[in-house]
Amino acid sequence: MRSWLAAAALALLSGCQTVSGVYDSWFGSAPKQKAAALVSFTPGATARIVWQGNVGSAERGAFYPAVSGNTVYAAGASGQIAGFIANSGGSQGRFEAGTPLSGGVGFAAGLILAGTAKGEVLAFEPSGKPAWRTQLSGEVLAPPAGADGIVVVRTGDGRIYGLNAADGKQRWVYQRALPPLAVRSHAGVVVHRGAVFAGFPGGRLVAIALANGNVGWESVVALPKGATELDRVTDVTSSPVIEGTQICAVAYQGRVACFDALRGETLWARDASSVAGMGLDARNAYVTDDQDAVQALDRNRGASLWKQDKLRGRWATAPLALGRYVIVGDFEGYVHVMSREDGAFVSRVATDGSPIRVPPVALDLSTFLVQTRNGGVYAINLQ
Repeated sequence: MRSWLAAAALALLSGCQTVSGVYDSWFGSAPKQKAAALVSFTPGATARIVWQGNVGSAERGAFYPAVSGNTVYAAGASGQIAGFIANSGGSQGRFEAGTPLSGGVGFAAGLILAGTAKGEVLAFEPSGKPAWRTQLSGEVLAPPAGADGIVVVRTGDGRIYGLNAADGKQRWVYQRALPPLAVRSHAGVVVHRGAVFAGFPGGRLVAIALANGNVGWESVVALPKGATELDRVTDVTSSPVIEGTQICAVAYQGRVACFDALRGETLWARDASSVAGMGLDARNAYVTDDQDAVQALDRNRGASLWKQDKLRGRWATAPLALGRYVIVGDFEGYVHVMSREDGAFVSRVATDGSPIRVPPVALDLSTFLVQTRNGGVYAINLQ
């Protein structure tokens, strides 16, 4: 297990201080440990870049793009926000937010949404015209989300806000105490069928009513264990994933677990440790563990199906399950495509050579999107 990884990503949350310099040593330009060499394989699929754009460097942040209909929105740390036509890469406009951004963009209620390290939430019309700006209590490291006229924003001090999409005014806030040490992450929230799902430090997964912020249920992904505070860091550092009525999450130094999304009842759990996160499809759950191995687990029982361990030290992202394939990015900007059946590599494509920090995003049944640290936005088709 990467002891250096935990040390690099820890934040002193009790005093509202973050070890940003040390954190950046984790998300720097290269891993601390020697990365595995790229292995040779017999291609079983063709991955090709169908269009690309650029929005400027992500710097220290992890910038997520957003997809709405046939439009892709992406942002850079300096504040540039761009729209691209999803199926061609044509421009859908480009504008400046007027301030540095900290975590990519979201899209809800017809608005482009972004956050800053100073705790501001910014809303823009698709034309780039500012709609509203709201000050919250802590840095915004993940893209805002939303539905049904409510914008949901998570801040680094353990709060989740529900804001009125029309004017940005607060409708509700959910808050929980955070442990003395926690992994500083860019984990966001998932808004699904009137509920907001979020994982927290301490290994908890919470379902909150979108309309009023009331807690629907709280379940345990993993419980802290160990003699020291560092050993007891058991955080859900990535967004939960949901498919149908099943929601799953994975904790660092803990477990991967799946729950009934309506009641919060545990369906299964097994030991795992992940900072990157996981993905789901109709058959399997996929986890990128803290050794950069991508594992496939049976969604119904949690039984292990296969493990691809040839990406060690390459900072593999959380997996995207897309049709017959499972896809991750790495620290050199490579996109690795694996077979859903056995985890064998079937294709690989290079981008701009800078790290891909956030999971690939599906555009359709055969095309997905990645955004690199240098601001490259790539739409890649699989055949």
